[in-house]
Amino acid sequence: MALLDLFLGRVVKRGQLTVTYHDGRVAKFGAPDPVLPDVAIRFTTKDAVPGILRDPGLGAGEAYMNGALMVEQGDVLDLVTLMSANDRWEQGGGALLAAPLVRAVEAVTHRLGRINMARASKRNVAHHYDLSDRLYDLFLDADRQYSCAYFTDPANSLEQAQQDKLAHIAAKLAIEPGMRVLDIGCGWGGMALYLNRKLGADVTGVTLSEEQLKVARARAAEAGVSDKVRFELIDYRHVTGQFDRIVSVGMFEHVGPPNYRTFFRKCFELLTPQGVMLLHTIGRASEPGVTDKWTLKYIFPGGYNPALSEIVRGYQGLRMICTDIEVLRLHYAHTLEQWYHRTTAAREAIVALYDERFFRMWQFYLAGALAAFRYGALVNYQLQFARDRHTLPITRDYIAQGEAALRG
Repeated sequence: MALLDLFLGRVVKRGQLTVTYHDGRVAKFGAPDPVLPDVAIRFTTKDAVPGILRDPGLGAGEAYMNGALMVEQGDVLDLVTLMSANDRWEQGGGALLAAPLVRAVEAVTHRLGRINMARASKRNVAHHYDLSDRLYDLFLDADRQYSCAYFTDPANSLEQAQQDKLAHIAAKLAIEPGMRVLDIGCGWGGMALYLNRKLGADVTGVTLSEEQLKVARARAAEAGVSDKVRFELIDYRHVTGQFDRIVSVGMFEHVGPPNYRTFFRKCFELLTPQGVMLLHTIGRASEPGVTDKWTLKYIFPGGYNPALSEIVRGYQGLRMICTDIEVLRLHYAHTLEQWYHRTTAAREAIVALYDERFFRMWQFYLAGALAAFRYGALVNYQLQFARDRHTLPITRDYIAQGEAALRG
């Protein structure tokens, strides 16, 4: 407990944290702040603190999931916000990381584990995306966009922001009616159906999630466009044919750095000589790193958010021109905030679907991710590629014009 006191005393300066240990001792850290919340937590078992000291991220996540860490004033988002805001990445944050030796060992084991072969890819995808459809209905927008929304105004609804995301990406693709489009990691089919409905594209979506495939195909059939919007259960590495456009949203995080060259080489092969590609992915504003053990264990096994330098190494030398890079800084924080509040409001329904431990796991996941985008090094990258330098206009004006037309 003395070590945790020392740790918290070093980290928490703004906002007040009150800790009640399992033996009844109370300790306070920081001072009231006009912006940050005051939070009170209680440890209900003697094992929680040693677990947190060994690995703060894994230990805190498991303690919260198991009820060994209870938030008595505020909620878990307030707790994560208080800790993260005191450790902002721009200000050299890093006190929340484990000891250097632990991080070094974790880095080696993680890099070995992220050699993501086809069989492991399908298993990893199923772990997260083959959960109950009902769960996703409870916190996503009606179109089931499970990726960063695009907030032209932070006050916009989640539904509006997700539709604006689709318009933003579609405008960058510069699609003409009848073009063949490949959607790698198509989710529940929202992007593919949008591109067909708004732009008359012929779209093939590929996924490794059997549950997502069922929903996507049902949506295409219901819309009467199954002949123009097709969905397949296939690894992108096995796709054949030629496409005028390729779009991939929220899938690259599951590819793994050893496979980045394979991914971009395959996309290059699949694009026509006048083809254009848009890649939307979570990424790091920092140098390359590792995925924390809690996220790998409970949320995204095999997942990794790349640094921009790692993405560049994946495509450099392929004669595929990177024509545009946009960094979305706070958009995912706004998205996750709405997901978090919807999840919290749906507590009873989620507990009925799974149990209290699952609800607390999902809540911790969303709270931690939100804080990582608001205070940590995570951002979203949108990278646009073309095989021919003359394919797209030489200014970005067409993007805004295309978005305006799609929104209208």
